Amino acid sequence: MLFTLCRPVCRPVCRVHLPARAVAVLLFILFAVPVLTGCSDTPEKTQSAAETESFDTVMQRARGTTVRFYMWGGSAQVNAWVDGYVSDRMKELYDITVQRVPMDAPVFVNKLLTEKAAGKQTGTIDLMWINGENFRNARESGVLYGPFAGRLPNMRYVDAAAVATDFGYPVQEYEAPLGRAQFVFEYDTARVSSPPASFDELRSWIREHPGRFTYPQPPDFTGSAFVRQVFYAVTGGHAQYMTDFDGGLWDRQAPALWLWLNEIKPFMWQQGVSMPKDPAALDTLFARGEVDFSMAYHPSHAQSKILEGTYPDTVRTFVMQDGSLYNTHFTAIAFNAPNKAGAWCWLIFCCRRRRRRTSFPLQTGGTFPCWKWTA
Repeated sequence: MLFTLCRPVCRPVCRVHLPARAVAVLLFILFAVPVLTGCSDTPEKTQSAAETESFDTVMQRARGTTVRFYMWGGSAQVNAWVDGYVSDRMKELYDITVQRVPMDAPVFVNKLLTEKAAGKQTGTIDLMWINGENFRNARESGVLYGPFAGRLPNMRYVDAAAVATDFGYPVQEYEAPLGRAQFVFEYDTARVSSPPASFDELRSWIREHPGRFTYPQPPDFTGSAFVRQVFYAVTGGHAQYMTDFDGGLWDRQAPALWLWLNEIKPFMWQQGVSMPKDPAALDTLFARGEVDFSMAYHPSHAQSKILEGTYPDTVRTFVMQDGSLYNTHFTAIAFNAPNKAGAWCWLIFCCRRRRRRTSFPLQTGGTFPCWKWTA
């Protein structure tokens, strides 16, 4: 079972025993989502010559240029995919150089906001890897080029319903899907013969194996995803939360989450006093044998770790019967991109159906596709 997340607007009082600052940020990450109605400002549309030219003309005009792709740099596998496979093929097919610029999304969105306020019509960002509240902020501030995604040749193969929103916010063709991620757990069959099948079973397993479980400290993305999964599992499923925020529903349901987290805390690694700061730190604990589970927002993460020699080949991946979060990651073009033609070529290439079917991440570090496989 797969489900997506729509986070309601709220900063409720937290009763889980976490540091005060962590609690405040956790609640923001968990339940602060943009309200999809009632906005008075309509983001402006932006255009370029690429919007009216044929793709052949755009590709010819982009030859010999450089595309600057701003993206988070937290995954060695994804970095290698962009720097290797994507860059090599872009050079071969279009004579375009891809320059990956590692930068967190809030930072490059603020950079665009500053450039817009200063009236800078030609910036330095062509493409950006963007999601969620960063996309919303960029969209509502008018710093994205578009709408454009509907003109990409292979968008007809994409599951339109799955990419219509980004963390609950309407996409409206201002970003194009790059791939899909899903939350998974990882375990070593040499240490754990039968992993828990549900969050109820996981709670029991943690109590029976003190010190052998932890998760990344929220507001880390993966740690927050783990907490959201627990929330859905212990409160009757995600479907009830797929509308605007209901304060009464939150008041009734949230205590079950805090109870679950508080119950496992004394039995966690280091009694939950200290937690890994991010998935990489958790991976290290898991690889050293200090804990028996890791977790990732990419189904092939464990296989990549096996291939690089960090994990033994006895490591396996699993999901809970309660369900598994998934989301789509997107790319967008800056409103003042200096090389929109090159950005178009990059998007055309990365949305090629053949590329999607032949370059899965186990070998290339790439991402899983958003295709309708029955098409």
